Amino acid sequence: MLESPPTREGRLTDRQDEANIPMRVGIDIRRSGEYGVGIYIRNLVRSLGRVGPEHEFVVIGRREHLQEFGELPPNFGFEPYDRRFDAAVSHMTYGSGLAGLALDVLHMPHRWVPMSAPRPYVVTLHDINTVLFPGEADGVRLKRIRDSLLVRGLRRAAVTMAVSEATKRDAILRLKLPADRFQVVYQAVDEEVATPVHDDERNRVLERYSIEDPFVLYAGRIQPHKNVPRLIEAFAVARSQVEQDWRYRNLKLVVIGDDLSRYPEVRRSVMRTRIQDSVRFLGFVPVETLRVFYASASVFLFPSLYEGFGMPPLEAMAHGTPVVTSNTSSIPEAVGDAAVSVNPENVFDIARGLRQVLTGEVDNGELVERGFKQVKRFSWDQTAEQVISVYRRALTGLAGPA
Repeated sequence: MLESPPTREGRLTDRQDEANIPMRVGIDIRRSGEYGVGIYIRNLVRSLGRVGPEHEFVVIGRREHLQEFGELPPNFGFEPYDRRFDAAVSHMTYGSGLAGLALDVLHMPHRWVPMSAPRPYVVTLHDINTVLFPGEADGVRLKRIRDSLLVRGLRRAAVTMAVSEATKRDAILRLKLPADRFQVVYQAVDEEVATPVHDDERNRVLERYSIEDPFVLYAGRIQPHKNVPRLIEAFAVARSQVEQDWRYRNLKLVVIGDDLSRYPEVRRSVMRTRIQDSVRFLGFVPVETLRVFYASASVFLFPSLYEGFGMPPLEAMAHGTPVVTSNTSSIPEAVGDAAVSVNPENVFDIARGLRQVLTGEVDNGELVERGFKQVKRFSWDQTAEQVISVYRRALTGLAGPA
């Protein structure tokens, strides 16, 4: 791993030859330690190392961000930049901090682009949930500033890579952005999450959490658009419908995600449905634990109202667990015909889908096989190859308006 980026001495500079020469690409890794965006960054960088050995890559961030990747190939350099991605000072200093790198293209793998980011740059747009579902604590002025920065960053991008057709469509319609600057590039299941689970690992983790009964699993954030209160109500309905089945006499719901104290409505849903003894909130868990729960659940239930792509259902499919999920937003793109689809705004339809899988009203074996095939449709190496073509497009095409 290089401590400083390799130089560009001797490289061709004729624009006519740029389609045939290696590129020098900067990749911002300041969110690599996170879950959603961080998974994207970590898997993409590793895959770029596999499929793009002829190119030079410079990863930009703190040293602790760099440690997320392990050993990278010799065509990777590191440029330290200590400011947080969401710090106001980053908008002012980011460009000058990168001035000496002589990058061909900069990749911002998330939507928050510093105002001083050097062009041409490309952006990965994972969703626009902050536009569609602003937080309750957000004031009107803060939302206006944030939305303005988002639109400015995307409008000046040479190319915006949307992670789904739904995200592309939402951004074009809601943010009034030009369609010809977008390209859909799907992502894939995290290689660590998809690692097969062995019996001894499964037994050890379930014993640690005192899980003995069959359970329905939800994994993800507990923000309002994730629809967790309806999920809890639907579980209560379905549980009452299958309680005479000896297999599900003690059926539980396991929720992996945010700190519950931040979402009182979720706790109220549990109290209202009187299933306190049947619901477990585990908060965040390590990847090694998460994949055990995916592999051990009777059903994975994910009735989200909105997703930029919808990765958790695919993660569950990778472990052979049947999935019940929403028929809206980007989720149908992710799951194809490999899940039972439900209306996420209808508690009884969610319960219907859950009951069908639990009781075998649908062919669970076929559902699982379709799930394995659906997961294989997405590949990080394929994603990396498409991303490299986007870098080329950004370098040889037109950048966005000033």
